[in-house]
Amino acid sequence: MFNEQYGFRLGLRTDNTTYKLTTEILNAMNNKLLVGGIFCDLKKAFDCVNHDILLCKLKFYGISDKVLQLYQSYLDNRYCRTAIYNGNENSNQVSNWAKIRHRFPQGSILRPLLFLLYINDLPKIINKTSAPIIFADDTSILFTHSNLRDLNKNISIVFKTLNKWLGANQLSLNFNKTNYVHFTTKRNMSVNLQIGFNNNFITNRFYTKSLGVTMNKTLSWNNHIDLLVKKLSKACYIIQNAKTYISAPSLKMIYYAFFTWL
Repeated sequence: MFNEQYGFRLGLRTDNTTYKLTTEILNAMNNKLLVGGIFCDLKKAFDCVNHDILLCKLKFYGISDKVLQLYQSYLDNRYCRTAIYNGNENSNQVSNWAKIRHRFPQGSILRPLLFLLYINDLPKIINKTSAPIIFADDTSILFTHSNLRDLNKNISIVFKTLNKWLGANQLSLNFNKTNYVHFTTKRNMSVNLQIGFNNNFITNRFYTKSLGVTMNKTLSWNNHIDLLVKKLSKACYIIQNAKTYISAPSLKMIYYAFFTWL
């Protein structure tokens, strides 16, 4: 497993991913380098995993014979159909059975591991001119360079390579939710780059949300704090109004539901 992957691995959490991401950005700033990041959103990544491609990758990683056959039997020969209830006629309209060639069985404990193996070769094709930081399907790609022209060139090359890899693996970006943030000190001016593939372009933004943490272009955390204050104020209001109607243990449950989640 490549080191750029932090998801579903022993001893690694979202905290490690965020720490790595912010440290890389700060190091670039301290070295007076230009630094930007593409924050990717994949369209239904777990549901788009192709069984044939996955089995080929498992074989490439050394899984063979009966073990490979076991994984194949786990994925193959699954079917689904759709039933629509008609209230007027009190009956169901049922489609024909269709073979499932993508996605994993819901609730499977193998689902996270198999997905990591499915995208494990992604960092290798882009990490020469960029720094991918991945948590499961949550993919951030950082770029650093001393001049803007070469930075823009590297971003264009990597973004094109990324989209070709996604297409070959029957995955795709959600261009409406994928964005680019150019990180700067407060004294520097913002940079607006045109980043796209096949006439689909991503948005330049002043801040982004990654693994629950909102980061702005200066890493000042103002946006993250403002968002937390709003959510905590709402939680306090709910608890304040609910305390006259429910017991203390129930209030504690509400408290932990809001504050532990935040």
